[in-house]
Amino acid sequence: MEDNSARAVGNDLSISTKKAIEICSFIRGKSVEKAKILLKQAIEMKQPIPFKRFTDGAGHKKGNMAGGKYPIKACTAILKLLESAEANASYKGLSTDNLIITHIKADKASTPLHYGRQRGRSMKRTHVEISVEEKVGKKPAKEEKPEGKKVEEKKVPEVKKETKQVEKTKNVQTQEVSVKK
Repeated sequence: MEDNSARAVGNDLSISTKKAIEICSFIRGKSVEKAKILLKQAIEMKQPIPFKRFTDGAGHKKGNMAGGKYPIKACTAILKLLESAEANASYKGLSTDNLIITHIKADKASTPLHYGRQRGRSMKRTHVEISVEEKVGKKPAKEEKPEGKKVEEKKVPEVKKETKQVEKTKNVQTQEVSVKK
């Protein structure tokens, strides 16, 4: 593992594997802050998660997507895991402001049977692993000019005056030449 990355792994999470796969593909490559905002909006049912692969029952939603859903339980579990990865990064001394999700994956886990009256029914279990990395080479914010010191600007009008004088002298020379002939 690199020095500028951190991981978090959730084993046997009680969420749907298909929904977890769609969430992972949606937030992969995004910054941690943006991914947290998107997951919180999906939990509040304001921003749907686009479903591209497992589209059964996913109706059209507003925005630039075809089918989407609001997988609240899966978003909550992945959000908790993402916050854990962010905490691991801060423990390692990384800046949490510019973390990028470099690897996120959901795999199907074992499906034990329910106990009691629902025996014969399998539980949904999913393994999710997240790796975040600190973005290196981020440009610092633009420095503002100090208020006390004023930067001298070029004097454009003087340059224009000089060109006008040059043009006048050329006109005078051409007139003299035409008179001599």
